[in-house]
Amino acid sequence: MRSLIAVGLSAFLLASCASMPMSGRGPDTAANAAAVADTARPEADRARDADRKPAAMLDFAGVKPGMVVVDFWPGGGYFTRILSRAVGPEGRVYSLAPEETKQFGQRALDGVDKLNADPATPNVKASFVPAARFAAPEAVDLVFTAQNYHDLHEKFMGPADVPAFNKAVFAALKPGGVFLVIDHDAAPGAGPESLELHRIDPEIVKREVTAAGFVFEGELDVLKNPADPRTANVFDKSIRGHTSQFVYKFRKPKH
Repeated sequence: MRSLIAVGLSAFLLASCASMPMSGRGPDTAANAAAVADTARPEADRARDADRKPAAMLDFAGVKPGMVVVDFWPGGGYFTRILSRAVGPEGRVYSLAPEETKQFGQRALDGVDKLNADPATPNVKASFVPAARFAAPEAVDLVFTAQNYHDLHEKFMGPADVPAFNKAVFAALKPGGVFLVIDHDAAPGAGPESLELHRIDPEIVKREVTAAGFVFEGELDVLKNPADPRTANVFDKSIRGHTSQFVYKFRKPKH
């Protein structure tokens, strides 16, 4: 009888652990470092690592093998390719580009096609999704977006229905899941004019995301640059690639 009880308890504990969201556990720093160090990554991507500090971003987000992740607005796929390696063959990465970016023509279409066709990232599925109707094919552990949250407010996006977008991200995440936002700093209190610089006041992001039900969990400051006056367009040669950026971590409550 004791053996039967022990077996039953072990099975229950294993089932309980399996049902826990991957985002509720700590990162696998070794796997994240190895994903970044992979020499099979495109040379153009690797050249940007010193400025973007991807291993620190993944560690802060809690990334580990087996996770299911969304990279929203992947651009050229820099973080999609790293996330693919970090979550490993048991994990999945949904690289979701805003439907609205199709207006930019073949470049946007090529970005999605290339990610789907890349044999080095077989666990990636890239597609388009309307920003305000954001959805993932399954419940996910992490929604990751880098340097594009401010664009949701831009005219070319409609602008997007930002409250609807954040609520949709909340719905897509498993309980305990993480929403990580990286973006270019605007000066404190900066208004809509900062959007013309492709920047946003971090407090606006915090206010908008927490309004959707998220809990603000903290900030990583390794992308801060005190030398950035935060008054120049991020594409200006004087600051491009060296902007001061905020990294905010939000979590969906478990209950």
